[in-house]
Amino acid sequence: MKLSYGDRLFVGVNYTLLFLLGFVAFYPFWNAAVISFNSGSDTMLGGITFWPREFTLSNYEVVFKDKRLIDGFVISVLRTSVGTLMSIIATAIFAYGMTKREMMGRKFYMVMCIITMYFSGGLIPSYLLIRELGLMNSFWVMVIPGIISVWNMIIFRTFFKGIPAGLEESASIDGASNWGIFFRIVLPLSGPVIATLSLFTAVYHWNDWFAPSIYISNVDLLPIQTKLQQILNSNIMLEQMQNMDSAAQGRMGAMRAVTTKSLSMATMMVATVPILCVYPFVQKYFVKGVLIGSLKE
Repeated sequence: MKLSYGDRLFVGVNYTLLFLLGFVAFYPFWNAAVISFNSGSDTMLGGITFWPREFTLSNYEVVFKDKRLIDGFVISVLRTSVGTLMSIIATAIFAYGMTKREMMGRKFYMVMCIITMYFSGGLIPSYLLIRELGLMNSFWVMVIPGIISVWNMIIFRTFFKGIPAGLEESASIDGASNWGIFFRIVLPLSGPVIATLSLFTAVYHWNDWFAPSIYISNVDLLPIQTKLQQILNSNIMLEQMQNMDSAAQGRMGAMRAVTTKSLSMATMMVATVPILCVYPFVQKYFVKGVLIGSLKE
């Protein structure tokens, strides 16, 4: 079908706006990648560039040779794996119980859960609670406090309500217990919503740097995101020093192929790329999982 002039103009404007929005969203990530592969001394010269002017792998050599960053990467992987697994299982079990009308106090628990979505106890009470529970300076302080997600529970609960009751009744007649019904029937049918919420939970655990910085003082237990934040803070300090004595700082920076900024960009790429690689494998579940879990009520 031949488009009119107005339709062609409309399509052209749409494509132009989408391209500009895509460029604005993508360029910061691309710029970080370029700086990570560029010589630190050249990066300090400034300017806008779309590719490395002085290509080098020195920044990544420093990252992968730094035992603290490697340990932080391992901690992040462990936290994301363990935290996601425990959170999905615990939240799904809680949500399944909330679908049972015979459960005593079901409405009360639901109201209490929803309240926590809008109000929190605050940072100081949370810190005191974590300390009293003996979770300070432990790996589990990054996992246990966020093991139940109310938002994920609501999505799980809505999804479980869409499963035909006849399946559970048939299994119950055959002698299956509630646990057996949950693990053998409900969970296998919940693949799309599990995949979607697992990704959301994994992204949360992978990106969270604030909680470890508050509750953990042992450097060996800090994830790579918290260590990246420390590098970025030191980069800010370096820029302040540069403003105070730009000439001397420029001479010092020119002598080094690796600067704090280039190192922080390389660390940022190492911390970002792994979680990005997960998206293509669960993308097909997004629409089905989220829509089913949020629209059927």
